[in-house]
Amino acid sequence: MLLLPETLGMREARDTLRLLTLALERETEPLLVIDGSQLQQFDSSALAVLLECRRLAQTWGKRFELHALPPKLVGLARLYGLDLLLEPPSVQAAVRAR
Repeated sequence: MLLLPETLGMREARDTLRLLTLALERETEPLLVIDGSQLQQFDSSALAVLLECRRLAQTWGKRFELHALPPKLVGLARLYGLDLLLEPPSVQAAVRAR
């Protein structure tokens, strides 16, 4: 499980993504889990980082899940129409089947 930092805004996005990418490369498990329970301050850059991590996980053939994201970040993702992209594939498939 990879942990997001307490603050993830435009200033922190590049370094956070670099660190998460390094951790992703070393991860041997087929499921990549990113935990957002520590995240306190963020902006839309946090969504960009999460979407890139999702893309990298898929490129490397890993499943991707997010845990304990702050409700305000989930709301921001919904506002931008990205909430479904941040859901696990099983949820995405269930939504498409409706």
